[in-house]
Amino acid sequence: MRFSVYQISRKGGREKNEDRMGYCYTRDSGLFALADGMGGHPEGEMASQLALQTMAALYQRDAKPRLADPIRFLQDAIMAGHHQLLRYASERGLMDTPRTTLVACILQGNTAYWAHCGDSRLYFVRGDKLIARTRDHSYSELQNTISSVVPLNERYNRNVLFTCLGSPGKPVVDTAGPLLLQEGDRILLCSDGLWGTVEDELITHNLATRAISDAVPELVETALRNGGAKCDNVTVLAMEWESASNEEQPGVSTESLGDEVFASTIQASVGNTGSPGDNGDADELDDAEIERSIREINEAIRRSANAKKN
Repeated sequence: MRFSVYQISRKGGREKNEDRMGYCYTRDSGLFALADGMGGHPEGEMASQLALQTMAALYQRDAKPRLADPIRFLQDAIMAGHHQLLRYASERGLMDTPRTTLVACILQGNTAYWAHCGDSRLYFVRGDKLIARTRDHSYSELQNTISSVVPLNERYNRNVLFTCLGSPGKPVVDTAGPLLLQEGDRILLCSDGLWGTVEDELITHNLATRAISDAVPELVETALRNGGAKCDNVTVLAMEWESASNEEQPGVSTESLGDEVFASTIQASVGNTGSPGDNGDADELDDAEIERSIREINEAIRRSANAKKN
């Protein structure tokens, strides 16, 4: 596999950043995921972090170096994150459970699979066309979908979701794929801090006409400007699929990785004990930590490539 990736997260006008993102990969498979901890419930940043940690841990366990069933993995991993949140709240005697949205995409071979719960979105752009987008699990999106069939007078706030991880009921998980990838396809994952103030047409145009390293920062800055002083957290993780033979383009190539090599920008654990959720006061991931993780991944790739030559 060969791909380029760019990720960025900004706090906006909020007191803290409750969004989390990251990616993992082996030689033959890649996982990209983003979660948005929900305000109005306790420890939103812990909810998003714990959901991603759970998914990354299961991915490391199951991708050897491929997943046997990517769709089944996505469904099971999202539900595992949900149960981890319920367990976390129970063990700490919380009156309410931390909650989060989650969107995740798996690239394997030359195909893409994705799943989501809540209103964090995936956009799939090919050429200048938006060929796929997730549909939010919100009452406003549901209303828009059925309004042509059943007239509805009441308008719902777009922030009101009918499902998420950590909810009292079983989460709704929508899945899609497999979709065959073509060279130059772009996939973008984002929290509602982006799409809430930036139209789909502008997101598509930027992805279609600019390198993701230019498109993503511009989209984030646009969202921050449009959101004003009370702007929500804005988090974006974007990937461009490239052929492994295109060595002139910068990016990640996994061909030289060994069967057991696993790389990740998602923290393995929040605390120092190795168990997800052991430290409720964990610092949020900042740009320096992300860059350090990427450097460590690139170093692991170089070591693996050198080992194969010797």
